[in-house]
Amino acid sequence: QVQLVESGGGLVQAGGSLRLSCAASGRTFSTYAMAWFRQAPGKGREFVTAISWTGDSTYYAGSVKGRFTISRDNAKNTVYLQMNSLKPEDTAVYYCNALLDYSSRRPSDYWGQGTQVTVSS
Repeated sequence: QVQLVESGGGLVQAGGSLRLSCAASGRTFSTYAMAWFRQAPGKGREFVTAISWTGDSTYYAGSVKGRFTISRDNAKNTVYLQMNSLKPEDTAVYYCNALLDYSSRRPSDYWGQGTQVTVSS
């Protein structure tokens, strides 16, 4: 079982940057591909980005490609999301997830509590 705790959200102006962290407990963290999802007010949860368990493969949604970077440190059981050039439409609660399958980006039931990101125009 994996427990996930996100942090690093906040209020930022458009064009600014934030770095989110997701700390995982459990010795099996390094065997999971990890992902970030987000949910904006009144909308469903959407995929943002994923990283393989080795960290050598990543995938991004078109809306964030070139602006966001996912990374992981298996020694620290942590996955990161560096978000640059933020836009108001990036406003959402951001969640990390330990994926069931990297190629399909299929999420598991292992979710964190989420961290709020608000981008003002």
